[in-house]
Amino acid sequence: MDENIATLQRYNLWGANTFDWGYRRTAYTDKIAACTGNRLIKALVGQRRSGKSYILRQVAKQLIDSGVKPENTLFINREFTDFDFLKTYRELDELIKSYKSALKPVGKIYVFIDEVQLIDGWEKTVNSYAQDFSDSYELFISGSNSKLLSGELATLLSGRYVCFEIFPFSYAEYTGITQKARGRQSYMEYLGSGGLPELLMLSGHELKRSYMSAIKDTVLLRDIIQRYQIRDPKLLEDLFAFFVTNASNLVSVNNIVSYFKSHGRKTSYDAVASYIGYIEDTFLVHRCNRYDIKGKATLSGNSKFYINDLAYKNYLYSGYGHGLGYMVENLVYLELRRAGFDVYAGSLRSKEVDFVAQKADRVVYLQSAYMLADEATVAREYSALEAINDHFEKMVVSLDEITMPLRGGIKHVQAWELGNLMIND
Repeated sequence: MDENIATLQRYNLWGANTFDWGYRRTAYTDKIAACTGNRLIKALVGQRRSGKSYILRQVAKQLIDSGVKPENTLFINREFTDFDFLKTYRELDELIKSYKSALKPVGKIYVFIDEVQLIDGWEKTVNSYAQDFSDSYELFISGSNSKLLSGELATLLSGRYVCFEIFPFSYAEYTGITQKARGRQSYMEYLGSGGLPELLMLSGHELKRSYMSAIKDTVLLRDIIQRYQIRDPKLLEDLFAFFVTNASNLVSVNNIVSYFKSHGRKTSYDAVASYIGYIEDTFLVHRCNRYDIKGKATLSGNSKFYINDLAYKNYLYSGYGHGLGYMVENLVYLELRRAGFDVYAGSLRSKEVDFVAQKADRVVYLQSAYMLADEATVAREYSALEAINDHFEKMVVSLDEITMPLRGGIKHVQAWELGNLMIND
């Protein structure tokens, strides 16, 4: 048997191989399954170790369970060292042809390519097979860089793709895999740990810290420093630390440059802006732009940044930054993004609203708080929402055990109920 086919045999579902399917992430697999049966390329994007590989395998298994023959699926994980020989789009094309020659599948072929960005010129082969009208193919790809389908690549693929952003485990998934009861106690445990799937399989703070450090180093080194030939790696790492310890704060590039200069670090606006873009591209942090609620327009200048998983703060920078209220705000942001909302930091005259969440015709204004401990806190959190003169939904999210009554049309939501509320409403 051809050596490359023997390699494929180990990672595919053709024979008696057994695989770890992981926790079924139906929130994603159901969405992807609903988009199958056509020539659109299905693209999964998200941070390394967020679970994209498992989701791809689960989709393949779902297809087989629905009647697709195992030999009609081809799974290639470019991140595995066994596939180091696969460097260019031509080699990808040859591998697919070798698979077809060896297995002789009849009918539609489902091709899954994990971490596709590691193959130079991948888009040429992917586009070619997706649009091959002499044979029937359906392609699923994943990548760990937001530029995967931007700019020239999007132009080349001519809009013939649908994109799914994969986040670490949500609170609902966390309770599903741990079998913990929903409520404040398990939410606090989730907040104090993180949602990266493999993290939940580890025990002990030091082991988890080492795991998170390895992920951070891999992303910064392989996905940014090597790819963009970064001249100041220390600045890059310090920027990431800055975002982790300043998550939920309004900042600007000028603020950050001034911060580093005040600590004896000389840098430039252009360098900081570029490095921020690279960090965003790897999904380590997310930018949340400001939105003028009265003018219905985004604002330039200051933005908020949220980290993709609180594990970075909990295990790498636990002694820095702000308290639990800011961590809850970070989780609320991620929950809104998982639910498919575009999320902004709201501005209304002299008041700030934590989030303006928009999806199709639905608009929700949200304030996030740790606890509504007294009347002064309640007045402060509700006042910004009370100042908004429209009839869209308004919510205050907190970790209080008791739900407060409706107040002027503003709903109080316990943080552990937010995910279901945003999906189901």
